[in-house]
Amino acid sequence: SAVVFPKKIATEQQSLMLVKRLLAVAVSCITYLRGIFPESAYGTRYMDDVCVKILREDKNCPGSTQLVKWMLGCYDALQKKYVSPPWLCLQIVTECYHFKFKYTHNGPLLDFSSKDEKSGSTITCADTKKASILLIRKIYVLMQNLSPLPNDVCLTMKLLYYDEVTPPDYQPPGFKEAKDGGLMFNEEPMHLNVGEVPTPFHMLKLKITTEKQRMENVDKKILKQGETAELLQVHGLNRVDPEEESQDM
Repeated sequence: SAVVFPKKIATEQQSLMLVKRLLAVAVSCITYLRGIFPESAYGTRYMDDVCVKILREDKNCPGSTQLVKWMLGCYDALQKKYVSPPWLCLQIVTECYHFKFKYTHNGPLLDFSSKDEKSGSTITCADTKKASILLIRKIYVLMQNLSPLPNDVCLTMKLLYYDEVTPPDYQPPGFKEAKDGGLMFNEEPMHLNVGEVPTPFHMLKLKITTEKQRMENVDKKILKQGETAELLQVHGLNRVDPEEESQDM
């Protein structure tokens, strides 16, 4: 059915459901527009007035079925408040899509809107809806402007956890402990803050990192106030966000 925005987000469960749906829409849009899976792996849905493609299990496409299972595992960690930022990565690494979640009992961390907006302002459903629609529209525009991917790309997902609350032996369905030391780019990477969506109980952020030459096709006019496109100082993603420098991969 359509992704319906509630008229009021009064409970943490209502907020969690909306965040799950928004994550599903964002991941589906990225994989669809980057041509990762065939048309048969998607269904058509509507998010307000925006037509979106939603990934589904397709017996003829094992990859889409695997990603759906990863998403369900991500939901499990998200519901338990363990997950920090999951990485949706196109290996070599060519592109990386970083979803970051924050949880709060005292209202959202508001830093996505205009500079005139005061931090700590009450988040309304209208704010959440506007930010959600804007995020999906930005994804559509950016994906259509990035250079085509190589033919031999493969997709993987990484989950990072808040160590202070996550049991040491916890792994959600579909995931196992990672042995590598991080994500590396063969070419010079660039980092783009796409957008953030707040609710009274959660904050979802999306960042994209890709090879610099793939980002050069993006029209700078589509980057609105509050977005940044900057060169990474290192070729690994362990130090993308200063807020996360103390967190282990």
